[in-house]
Amino acid sequence: MTFSPPNILVPTILALAIAACSQSPAAPVRDGEPDGAVRLAMPEGEPLPGVRAALSEPSWAAAPDAQVARFGHPGETPLVSVACREGVLVVTRHAAAPVGAQALFALVGREGIMRLPVDATSVPGQRGYLWQGTIAATDARADVLRGAFTGTLPGAGMIKVSAGSAIGQVISRCRNAAPVAAAVPLTTLE
Repeated sequence: MTFSPPNILVPTILALAIAACSQSPAAPVRDGEPDGAVRLAMPEGEPLPGVRAALSEPSWAAAPDAQVARFGHPGETPLVSVACREGVLVVTRHAAAPVGAQALFALVGREGIMRLPVDATSVPGQRGYLWQGTIAATDARADVLRGAFTGTLPGAGMIKVSAGSAIGQVISRCRNAAPVAAAVPLTTLE
């Protein structure tokens, strides 16, 4: 049995022609959009969710009872907060802290310099641990909180805090609420 080239060539050409006709069309070119993406119209004049205005500056805001002042962007977790508890200022740097960690929160401002010992503390209503320390409201070093200051904390970086009336009100009210040591009566020798 001999095979002639035309007999083999015809079936090969037919097979290639059929294969060429059955190829799927080329995939459409995407313009950088994900497959199945849907465009939605955003209301004009409203900021995007989770994006603060470019010109937004953090500022101090006081709670209605003036026992707590928070520094940050409105509607967001504060960067720093100061609360008064029975004549003691509780300073919280709202940044993640490792469990059991201790550090010095260095505060440098026009009113002075303070190195506040802080601990990793579990705060109700917050996830994880935050840096928190205390100082007596009557301690003169607390005055650094009244004006603009920079605060540096290992692992939390540096923060620039502007002055504000809300923090001044909290400190003043806390100083007025601080317990006063009772006078010790003098005894006379007879």
